[in-house]
Amino acid sequence: MSLIVQKYGGTSVADLERIHNVAKRVAKTYDQNNDVVVILSAMAGVTDNLIDMANTIAESPDKRELDVLLATGEQTTAALLAMTLKKMNYPALSMLGHQAGVITDRSYGNARIIEIGAEYILKLIQKRNIVVVAGFQGSDVGGNITTLGRGGSDTSAVAIASALKADICEIYTDVDGIYTADPNICEKARKIDRISYDEMLNMASLGAKVLQIRSVGFAKKYNVPVHVRSSFSEEEGTMVVSEDAGMESLVVSAVTHDKNQARITLTKVQDRPGVAAKIFAPLAEAGIVVDMIIQNIRPEGQTDLTFTIPKAQFKTAMEIERKVAEEIEAQDVLGDKNIAMVSVVGVGMKNHSGVASMMFNTLARENINIMMISTSEIRISCVIEEKYTELAVRVLHTAFGLDKED
Repeated sequence: MSLIVQKYGGTSVADLERIHNVAKRVAKTYDQNNDVVVILSAMAGVTDNLIDMANTIAESPDKRELDVLLATGEQTTAALLAMTLKKMNYPALSMLGHQAGVITDRSYGNARIIEIGAEYILKLIQKRNIVVVAGFQGSDVGGNITTLGRGGSDTSAVAIASALKADICEIYTDVDGIYTADPNICEKARKIDRISYDEMLNMASLGAKVLQIRSVGFAKKYNVPVHVRSSFSEEEGTMVVSEDAGMESLVVSAVTHDKNQARITLTKVQDRPGVAAKIFAPLAEAGIVVDMIIQNIRPEGQTDLTFTIPKAQFKTAMEIERKVAEEIEAQDVLGDKNIAMVSVVGVGMKNHSGVASMMFNTLARENINIMMISTSEIRISCVIEEKYTELAVRVLHTAFGLDKED
């Protein structure tokens, strides 16, 4: 007997027919003598509709009340699945995040899990109940409902799996696994059978949207095997696990891209201690995440400082930096939203030289200019013009031998 946590995304529970299909898959797993805990997202589109309704009432809805509203999406699917399973004569019980013991901080809209009290769920599954938990939500120590941010049901699932010491956490979605590149823009992309936590963490942070990055962090920290697979087929998907020797055969495992980037440059900044802190501290206070940072030294003790941020926060960041520029007497603040980040990722990179050279030469042959570069032990990222994104992904995919065989 195994303890299996299954998470189903919004497209998997988009309507009653699909919820019934999920129920059949859950029942099949249960009938194979496994204990099953199910984590559900809201129906596809429901969360966006709820946000639209809230924004109709107020331009900036109260964050606490917005979390109460958004949590109803997952509550609906959890109850409907439990009803469906009971109609099929299976002992199912639905519960909300706080009932499942998901305790978070009070960062409404993007709460962090502090702990999960697994005792109640364990008692239920010991009696052979199928427990259906509303994902994406929890509560703070004061009992206020909180949500975990977009993609938070992935985090709920892996965190609950870790607390229960589950044998595996299955993430069911509308794709059949993790690919070497986005198959929508690279037709030669192929499905990866196994990938390490570190590779998946990098891919998630660099634009791959199959798994939410915080869920991968949980999986790595608590060594939870994650199986990403499709809810619309019986095919094996991709296992996300600890790095093993078999993963070292490929230097590069995947090529990712992210068009949701923008860059800001402050020109002729005085090159003296404390200036960088004045530039970045206000961004941190506003909750704006800075990724790449490049400093170009000028003569006469000046520098140009360039950094990247999420495109959605570009306007706010520009307003902040214009004020900062006046304070530190920088010459100008320049912004560019027409950029993208293209990255190569692979645990094999740390044992092989020439990866950067291969990447740069491949882009150069296509006349693709590199604006910024960032590296780590297992990834290299380049900022390029957005219009070259798809071409860059395809040529890098071929250059590193990732194309599937015809």
